[in-house]
Amino acid sequence: MGRRPIDLDLTTFRLRIHDAAARPLRVNRDESGSLVEILRTDWSDVYEDEQRPFAQTYFSTTPAGLARDEDEWHVHRHQEDRFVVAAGDIILALWDGRAGSPTAGTLDLLPMGQTQPDDAQYTVLIPKLVHHGFMVSGDRPAILLNSPTQLYNPSDEGRDPFDEVGATFDSGLPFSWAAVREILRG
Repeated sequence: MGRRPIDLDLTTFRLRIHDAAARPLRVNRDESGSLVEILRTDWSDVYEDEQRPFAQTYFSTTPAGLARDEDEWHVHRHQEDRFVVAAGDIILALWDGRAGSPTAGTLDLLPMGQTQPDDAQYTVLIPKLVHHGFMVSGDRPAILLNSPTQLYNPSDEGRDPFDEVGATFDSGLPFSWAAVREILRG
């Protein structure tokens, strides 16, 4: 595998990418279970009627240990995504390759999911042109909900191979899910 990323913390949620947002969610628990609001029209950090409208909501289920996708980033020219983990655990990777962005070249790895504390549950807004992907980090499948700003449009669904994008960990090691798995194994 080569050298490992240095000082990479996959337990702390730290979002640095410009224009991305993490809306803290309130987990309401009682004897009958829990309830969590995941998107509201009065949350201006992740919703705005003209610039960040609601278009649809869907969920995907991904088996334990798998990434979406193993060697490619997802990227949208026009759509912004809003991710919430409803079950299981993931590492969400965001890479800012936008020219002129104050955080260009930044890679964020964000732990999300049910093993995070109640006060560490988020709706994450992923800006246009920010490369993203996720890997299930727990031993159970994960359910990811997305409430994007546009209806599904296959022509806006970009895939860029990791080796062409050039995203690196802070240590300079090229990003890969294999490296993330190695870090998770300890």
